[in-house]
Amino acid sequence: QVQLVESGGGLVQAGGSLRLSCAASGSIFSFYKMDWYRQAPGKQRELVATVSTGGNTNYADSVKGRFTISRDNARNTVYLQMDSLKPEDTADYYCHTTRLGVEHWGKGTLVTVSS
Repeated sequence: QVQLVESGGGLVQAGGSLRLSCAASGSIFSFYKMDWYRQAPGKQRELVATVSTGGNTNYADSVKGRFTISRDNARNTVYLQMDSLKPEDTADYYCHTTRLGVEHWGKGTLVTVSS
């Protein structure tokens, strides 16, 4: 089984920065594409960023130029660097991966951006 644990959320002023971390255990981390999702109150969960096994990245249009996803396979950790934060970035942020067709989610970390 795969376990994902997020950390790094908190309260920040608009324009500020946070870095989220997702620590993975229970599998071979380097074999899997890793994702960050977020879910704001009253909204659907949305894909924010993806990093492939080779380090290629993709981002939602709403965060391009502001967020950076990266991975450290030796530490079994994926990161989301969030800069120039906006109040609309406020959400629970979830780490995600798929192993053998099974979805795995962390429990989330809350990011609150005040105006």
